Amino acid sequence: MAEAADFQGTSASPARRWLRRTGGLLAGAPLLAGLLQLPAAEPAQAASSDTVSVSVDSLSPSAPTDGDTLTVSGTVTNNGKQTVTGAHVGLRVGPPLTTRSAIDSVARHSDDLQSGTGTAVDGKYEEKFSKLAPGVAEHFSISVPVDKLDLGEDGVYEFGVALSGQTSAQPWDQLLGIQRTFLPWQPSEADTKTKTTFLWPLISTVHMTARTGAGELQTPVFLNDDLAKEIAPGGRLAQMLELGKDLDVTWVIDPDLLASVDAMAGNYRIQGDGGTTSAGTHQALAKQWLAGLQKAVAGKEVVALPFADPDLASLAHNGTSVTGSLSHLKDATDVAAITVKTVLHVTPNTDFAWPVEGAVDPSIMKVATSAGADRVIARSDSLQETAGLSYTPSAARPVGGGTTAVVADSRLSTAFEGDLTKADSATLAVQEFLAQSLEVNAQTDEQRSIVVAPQRMPSASQAQAMAAALKVLQDGGWSQSQSLTAAAKAKPDPDATTRIPSTSAYPSSLRKQELPRTAFEQIARTQDKLDNFKVILSDQSRVVTPFGRAINREMSTAWRGSSTEADSFRGDVENWLDELADQVKLIDKSETKLSGRSATIPVTVQNNLVQPVNHLVLRLTSTNPTRLKIGGKAYYEQRVEVSGGHSQSVKFTTSANANGRVSVIAQLYTEDGQDYGDPVPFDVKVTEVTPTVMLVIGGGVLLLVLAGFRMYTQRKRAAARQAEDGGPDAAGEDTGEDPGNPGAPGDRLPEESDAPSGADDPEQPSDPAPDTAPESADPSGTGERVDR
Repeated sequence: MAEAADFQGTSASPARRWLRRTGGLLAGAPLLAGLLQLPAAEPAQAASSDTVSVSVDSLSPSAPTDGDTLTVSGTVTNNGKQTVTGAHVGLRVGPPLTTRSAIDSVARHSDDLQSGTGTAVDGKYEEKFSKLAPGVAEHFSISVPVDKLDLGEDGVYEFGVALSGQTSAQPWDQLLGIQRTFLPWQPSEADTKTKTTFLWPLISTVHMTARTGAGELQTPVFLNDDLAKEIAPGGRLAQMLELGKDLDVTWVIDPDLLASVDAMAGNYRIQGDGGTTSAGTHQALAKQWLAGLQKAVAGKEVVALPFADPDLASLAHNGTSVTGSLSHLKDATDVAAITVKTVLHVTPNTDFAWPVEGAVDPSIMKVATSAGADRVIARSDSLQETAGLSYTPSAARPVGGGTTAVVADSRLSTAFEGDLTKADSATLAVQEFLAQSLEVNAQTDEQRSIVVAPQRMPSASQAQAMAAALKVLQDGGWSQSQSLTAAAKAKPDPDATTRIPSTSAYPSSLRKQELPRTAFEQIARTQDKLDNFKVILSDQSRVVTPFGRAINREMSTAWRGSSTEADSFRGDVENWLDELADQVKLIDKSETKLSGRSATIPVTVQNNLVQPVNHLVLRLTSTNPTRLKIGGKAYYEQRVEVSGGHSQSVKFTTSANANGRVSVIAQLYTEDGQDYGDPVPFDVKVTEVTPTVMLVIGGGVLLLVLAGFRMYTQRKRAAARQAEDGGPDAAGEDTGEDPGNPGAPGDRLPEESDAPSGADDPEQPSDPAPDTAPESADPSGTGERVDR
């Protein structure tokens, strides 16, 4: 923002301005006198800034008041090649810093020997070392009564810890190392206190997959067990909870984190290699963390972000042109309040949207408010002041259309970024934060509402520094806590900017981290597949819920800087959905033969899910209806219902008009006409009986009948002759046998065929036998098999 606080005196009262100027002159008088008395060789003190490094590991109290004793401790390290002799560590106090820009300048040059070093505190408050060997670090601790620091009026003072000594190359006392920080000085309550809102974010990365177990409880599957590390004692989220419970903050929570820890509190599994899973074992840890969080947020303001903290900027810049993308943001917003209330038993505020780093442009504002939020958390380095204000205005800015931009202060919000694992870095961050906060309060006598929106996922060390600063702020005399809702409702400053920056002003560094358009296209494709799959299920929620939440996670802000992992997650979600949908399919068929004019062809539908499927239609289509018709037409359809874990045979009546091979296609469809699964083509070979063949067969039968009749008449005549000749003995002498007669003794008529009566309508045996009757009434299985 335009830091016109450099002209801070223009808005203070005349008496206060006079006190400030007088105090500055009085504080500078000893320094001027000291400079006049320096020996001629003193300029040589501008030795290399890295000769000796000074680390301020602790400064207590961070904001002292009258009667306090200030204790400073840390280490000094000789980085040079020569031993430092006559070394002594002392304290120095500079003049008050009257602008926020001046604080910035000191922070940028905190160890520069060329900058001003302030006035040395009484020499008896120092620590001496006979020598500092190269590469050796020495600890120091100095305590000094605050009244010995000669602090004047309220304000922020530059405060330095300096090491002086001499080397063999420069054998005179000189400044060899310094570390500057800040000393906020507000010994009494300020006439007007700044209302400060500090957001305390509970947000993590994506932990749960779309996969769940087949049982009724649908055991969730996690990507890894990293969440257990975060909520374990000493872990990042454990620290955020432990520290935040004693602070007056606004909790900003991603409901997905709550859902994940809640899932971990029951049975859960960890995804392994090759599709394997292993049992999770941190249920007690999850329950303990949730119980602690429930107590911590009781009576506090809780702001729920949309589920999985969707990346609003990515959606605005790359997703809105993909159909359906905005609907996912609406779903994520709708489920947020339900999740928080279910897990934490508090009703959250869902009116706030929080773009990455508070960077906004018109498209981001439009998307952020599209799901119902009417307050957008921006940041002052994005929504910059243009009116030349001499102070930092209140956070709330009406930007039109009933939308309020809640502009967080960029300096305060970024104070705890970077590596704060070392004590000196954390100490400097705390002191700079307090200095900026006090300077904001000193800018004007008008009370303002300031918002601090730190990074989304502070590390454990960053959280510790944040908490340390907040405790001082809450106990200090220049700030009072306020909820985010109250800050958003505060009276806006009429002179503060309300102009949203253009799209071209959006930081390129942030744009490079956005989800690409291809990510939203894949999300849309997965949603289409889910819509097509769910309509056939008897219990849609078992699939829609885990996949709906997984799609929300695909849009998470947490994927910034992790594009490879994001691609892998989206691919796994889509592949798992494909695998589930493929559990309902047609069984492949081999060639089928028809040996008559009509027959039934069975097609088998297999359901390897454990819940029944319905609302399916099976269509059998002849590619040559002139030769082969299905149900008297080119194609025929039948509704299909299959119990879980079973297969169902569906029979189609066919009629053939000519011999030959005909290709037939079996295809499943949903009731709304969408094809489901892959088609199954197979050939039907027709061997129809023709009239010519019938004539040949009829002639053969006639010959057999005639031959039989001739044999019968010959035998009858022979019997009659035998009777006339006097009996059987005479007949035996004359058999009446004709050697050329085909009806010789021992000939038999062909035996009658025992073919079944249904031979004119044969069923083709090319499919495996179904294990369910066509209209099976078997009970369905328990739940969706989602671990196949």
